[in-house]
Amino acid sequence: MHYEGMMIRPPSEADSILLQVTLGCSHNKCTFCGTFREKRFNIKKDDVIFKDIEFARKHCKRQNRVFICDGDAMIIPQKRLVNILKQIKERIPWVERVGLYANTKSIGMKTDEQLKELHDLGVKIAYMGLESGDDQILKEIKKGADSAKMIKMGKRVKQAGIQLSITVLLGLGGRERSKIHARETGRVLSAIDPDFVGALTLMLVPGTELNDQHEKGDFELINPEEMLEELGLMIASTHLSDGLFHANHASNYLPIRAKLPQEKEKTLELISQALKGKVELKPEFMRAL
Repeated sequence: MHYEGMMIRPPSEADSILLQVTLGCSHNKCTFCGTFREKRFNIKKDDVIFKDIEFARKHCKRQNRVFICDGDAMIIPQKRLVNILKQIKERIPWVERVGLYANTKSIGMKTDEQLKELHDLGVKIAYMGLESGDDQILKEIKKGADSAKMIKMGKRVKQAGIQLSITVLLGLGGRERSKIHARETGRVLSAIDPDFVGALTLMLVPGTELNDQHEKGDFELINPEEMLEELGLMIASTHLSDGLFHANHASNYLPIRAKLPQEKEKTLELISQALKGKVELKPEFMRAL
């Protein structure tokens, strides 16, 4: 397989065929993220992509999922993306699901009919970074969209039949906006009603704008207990019709996997017990991005 530079993928795609179609992220401005700082966004040539698909046909017969990397494959022009999906369907017919990252810009560039076409060609799940439902925080981190746009684009993905997994980031509001961040994020998650929510815990990355703000004293990182309090308030404020709320990423202090709404109270009680010191938290040295 032809890979360039560092790639990331959702934890749930650990066993997927990783097909790198784009390089970097089309937005690449978020103040907390340093993943693709050294990568200029680009779409690989078709012959390189198709060679990787042919490699997968020969060597990846036990894997039935494909994840299209890098940071925002949804932004590929529809004609090219459709051609890639058709190649996957033709050359790797045992693949049951194709997943990719998407943002509000890339979703907004697709019509409802085009999103449905992607679904019909195998795109069964899209991963979107909400990070926060608070408009002030979204502006400060340079996310490129407000909460209303997040809600609109998230709903459009779901209406096309594509499962939606949304990522949120604990601690992103600092101490000053922690509670607002939790409640507003719960509000937006409730409005979108995604199939999956993945809550990560903020880890400051050297070289990012947010880390620079922290070192200057302009951003205050909350402690583990405050992160848990924020998580509890966020879950309490989130009303899903039938979804999974995960907080079991390597960055999290307390692994959580809860079916909402069925396991909400049980999960809130677990967080309460952890805050009382009755449940052990992950030590700092074991946390990772």
